[in-house]
Amino acid sequence: MPDRSHVLPWPLKQPESRLNSPLLSAVTAYIDDQGGGEGLFPTVIEGFNIVRSFQSMMPMRNIYRPSLCVVLEGAKELQLGDEQLNYSSMECLVVSVGVPATGRIVEASVERPYVGVLVDFDVATAREVLEQMDTPPAQADATGPCAFIAKVDQPLADCLLRLVRLLATPKAIPILAPSIVREICYWLLSGPHGGEICKLACPESNIERVVRAISLLHTNFAETLRVEQLADVARMSPSSFHQHFKALTSMTPLQFQKQLRLLEARRLMVTQAVNVAEAAYKVGYESASQFSREYSRTFGVAPKQDALNLQRLHSEYASRTIQSA
Repeated sequence: MPDRSHVLPWPLKQPESRLNSPLLSAVTAYIDDQGGGEGLFPTVIEGFNIVRSFQSMMPMRNIYRPSLCVVLEGAKELQLGDEQLNYSSMECLVVSVGVPATGRIVEASVERPYVGVLVDFDVATAREVLEQMDTPPAQADATGPCAFIAKVDQPLADCLLRLVRLLATPKAIPILAPSIVREICYWLLSGPHGGEICKLACPESNIERVVRAISLLHTNFAETLRVEQLADVARMSPSSFHQHFKALTSMTPLQFQKQLRLLEARRLMVTQAVNVAEAAYKVGYESASQFSREYSRTFGVAPKQDALNLQRLHSEYASRTIQSA
């Protein structure tokens, strides 16, 4: 049985079968119109993507962007530091900060494939909506993990369904899609977990200040950055910054930077065929041997072998996708 210890209550207003069917049917029809098969199906709506898989997937470490990830069928698992989050049909994962994490599809088959939709979370839009709310949600008291799971209610499902249906009328997308995204932000802010979203959207909240430092880490991960520098960016004392950073990301700043470096090195080796030593130096390591040790501890395999394995998997996955289309 999936672990539900981290699932926060978001009561459904309709039975799951009634809530799920129209949205799942619309998404499946869109995939079929694109040629069918499995994989990532980008849409012409910026920041809105669809995923389908016919089989469970191996754990994959990536940078998770701020986003709303909704499972329509099947199940997924996210490992964020020491936190494990499990979510399945008509549950959503909300990620408020770009963070390294390990995700995998844990429930999928040809008969009942994994199907999900991804909507990028725009902090600026959420902030605009928040400013217009007569009774904005109170910020949650403490800094907590930057990801949580909730049930999907009818208003949120309706927004997603309208986004999918809008794909059939491309000329209407620039006019109507932004308003639907704003509505999604409204339902998230007015829902049971609005206080969590509010912590990110409110200027000068602890999370918003830590996010400034995280942005610096993302853009300068190859450089040597001291905790004191990051704390200055967040306008916090080093001890307070360290505490809030770890509560939010389940990692220390040093661990976070190391993950960014290793993931970028992995991308370079897999997509650009960069060799191990060159990848190490490009992401800020002075010693290729140290890089190899830390890479092996993180991914469980030596960098060169890992890159070869991933290149083969990508090739096989692309081949399966073409054959099933």
